[in-house]
Formats: sequence, structure tokens, C-alpha cells
Amino acid sequence: QEQLVQSGGGSVQAGDSLRLSCAGSERIFRGYVIGWFRQAPGKEREFVAQISRLGTSRLYGDSVKGRFTISRDNAKNTVTLRMSDLKPEDTAQYYCAASINYNEPPSGTEFTLWGQGTQVTVSS
Repeated sequence: QEQLVQSGGGSVQAGDSLRLSCAGSERIFRGYVIGWFRQAPGKEREFVAQISRLGTSRLYGDSVKGRFTISRDNAKNTVTLRMSDLKPEDTAQYYCAASINYNEPPSGTEFTLWGQGTQVTVSS
């Protein structure tokens, strides 16, 4: 059974940086778009970033643009989300997900395989 395994995250102060990683099988990382989403308590799921199969296209949510960077290493079957200048409003559970389709903007429903989630907490 295919799965995405997340690592990273934690609790930091505003202005700090964190890195999230998403790992999976070769089949997933050679054939799928990988995205990151987040959800804070009481709020709807929010798109964070996505990267195309070969890493040639990237898209970011407006709230993270300029602060977060998504990258992928298909040789290592991993996608990394580097988050800098973190703000308290970035506090959420973060999820990586895989999709066959690269849509701009993504609706979220095209992502059919999801990681287990990892918590990011930013205090002021």
C-alpha cells in the first residue's frame, strides 16, 4: 500500500525557520505532483504549495509566498518544504499529498494520497 511519510515540524518562535519533509515510494515520486496543505483548528484546509513531477513548476498559496520554498529530490523520493520567517498564523497541522494532476490553483480534491500530518506551532 502506497503511503506518504512526513517528518519535521515542531514548535518555534516567530521569525524562525522550519523544514518539513515528505517521503514515499519511487512510483509516487516519479509520477505524482506533491503538494502541502495545512489546517488550523476551526479553520478550513488551506493550500500551501505544490511542485510538479520534475520540479519545473511550483505554486504557492498567497499567505506563504516569499517565505516558503518547496523542492523535490526524486532520486531520494522526498519533497521538502522550507519555511522561513514563520508567523503565529502559520500554526497548523501540515499535510503532504500526492496528485496525478497539476492544477493551478489546486482544488485539493485531486490529491488522493495523504501523509499522516505534522504539527507546526509558532509562538509570538
